[in-house]
Amino acid sequence: MLQLYFVASHRNVHVPQPSGPPPLRHKHSPQAAIKPLIDEFLDENSPLRHLFFPDIKSAIHPANGSHYYRPGHIWLDTQGNPIQAHGGGVLYDETSHTYYWYGEYRQVGVIGVGCYSSKDLWTWLNQGIVLSAQQINNETHKSNMLERPKVIYNDKTGKYVMWMHVDDVHYRKAAVGIAISDRPTGPFQYLGSKRPHGFDSRDMTIFKDDNGVAYIIYSSKMNTELHIGPLTEDYLDVQPNMRRTLVGQRREAPAVFKYQGTYYMITSACTGWAPNEAKVDAAESIMGPWETIGDPCIGGKEMFRLTTFLSQSTFVLPLLGLPGSYIFMADRWNPAELNDSRYVWLPLAIGGRSLESNSSGSQSPWPRVSIHWHKKWRLPLSWRL
Repeated sequence: MLQLYFVASHRNVHVPQPSGPPPLRHKHSPQAAIKPLIDEFLDENSPLRHLFFPDIKSAIHPANGSHYYRPGHIWLDTQGNPIQAHGGGVLYDETSHTYYWYGEYRQVGVIGVGCYSSKDLWTWLNQGIVLSAQQINNETHKSNMLERPKVIYNDKTGKYVMWMHVDDVHYRKAAVGIAISDRPTGPFQYLGSKRPHGFDSRDMTIFKDDNGVAYIIYSSKMNTELHIGPLTEDYLDVQPNMRRTLVGQRREAPAVFKYQGTYYMITSACTGWAPNEAKVDAAESIMGPWETIGDPCIGGKEMFRLTTFLSQSTFVLPLLGLPGSYIFMADRWNPAELNDSRYVWLPLAIGGRSLESNSSGSQSPWPRVSIHWHKKWRLPLSWRL
């Protein structure tokens, strides 16, 4: 099915093996198998660094008009500057028929939420900082944290509502921040922060369902479990009902989407800035119960798949007019220079049998979710027109 709507390069990225003894085979120890790759990835003086973070000579530049996505490469906006929208998400605005990409605008630290607009999901115009860190009463000044901003539109109030993770430098505040705007390009007015349902909240996302009900999903209890609950009708607070899920699994970076009435959620393990293996869970109700399908990554070297292609999930974007077609959005974090972190956008498809058994040991009933690695790929011309 994927070949019907994605034009892609099928060459895999070649990552040279580091010197020293060969790693253990995956079937014995997945973590041991990927440790040499992780060590090289985290070493800012590694001779392989140009493979993880290619220089600007190979940047995605709108001037060339190729419309190819190149995961892990520098991505430039229409003014020729690197896009600053880390940990972000995309909103499609039905009024302006435009996509808006919101994310962390980083220099030395996070200076606010950046916004970019596009008609084709490839050419991005910088709309500026729509929420400045200075507006948040020192909760997110440069030495502190503003992470993973997401924006949804409230059809009843006509407001654009932003939720984000706000924290101190030691990650002890562990709260969510809320802001609103009359326009997708801001400015957003910061309303304050709180701990949803009275619990600590770190990596988070929000999801608007087909019926207009919105939900928050956040890592809690020191990242040992996820909490899910509906927002109020105005999207400015949480309702009291909440469900715990993936208890004890230490998952973060949730990205939720829906297909044919089934909810899917991609998460990562908690390993700091180091990439790790993604997992996808499915549920008939967004409130659960959730059941693990498995690792969605396909293609490339095994060590590459076991690190989610050296990235971490942030959002899954449905493609309008292509039912069942999505873009998996992820960040390739650069701990040495977080403002030089890269974007990994890849095609996501649903179909085929799951590779994992359920808790009873039988074959999982959920279809497989597949994120396909491509060195470069693009959307079909018919969609872009």
